[in-house]
Amino acid sequence: MSSATACAQLHRLGVRRTFMQGPRAFRTGQHVVGPALTLQFMPQREDIAGGGEQEYVEKHTALWKVFDAVQPGHVLVVQAFGAPGTGCLGEMLVRYFRNRGGAGIVVDGYLRDTPKLGALDIPLWSHGGTAHYASQDELFPWGYQVPIACAGVLVLPSDIVIADDDGAVAVPISLAEQIVESARATEDWEAFSRERIDAGGRLDRYYPLDEEARREFDHSRS
Repeated sequence: MSSATACAQLHRLGVRRTFMQGPRAFRTGQHVVGPALTLQFMPQREDIAGGGEQEYVEKHTALWKVFDAVQPGHVLVVQAFGAPGTGCLGEMLVRYFRNRGGAGIVVDGYLRDTPKLGALDIPLWSHGGTAHYASQDELFPWGYQVPIACAGVLVLPSDIVIADDDGAVAVPISLAEQIVESARATEDWEAFSRERIDAGGRLDRYYPLDEEARREFDHSRS
């Protein structure tokens, strides 16, 4: 299903903050659905990590450990506050994630090595590119497989992430089955609406379906 359909269905259930406003698709036509693997960046504090050796200190943080937790189909979701000076992931880490079966990555921040990322053929969403490594500026990798805030959305480990050209949506795992059922029904009648509108049907009759159009739709499926 599309991120837009998932977002709309969740809104009807009263779950309103599910769309991660900010991360954009690295290339058009991307689509991914999978359970969230979370990575959390937090503000730096010099008594914990600081100085020119930070890039090597990162090897002993959540930024490396999270990749040992990758299972096939995982969508890595990264909390980074949209910080422009933090290159959350670069080519080597994304390559390793792909090779372990990861399905896609959504970053509320920036990526490094963007020319090389394009050759990896893995769906990516971010705010853009930067030349900085992960802890070169204001943030530091802190935790993984913990609740995070990605672009203002609470994402729990194993929530279902749906991302496409519109962006990324987090679906609570407890509602996933219900969302699938309602989304199938919605996308079914929307396909019918497209057919009728393309054939010259009235917008106010076919989107959304009025009572007469609903009967017509039900009849067409019987």
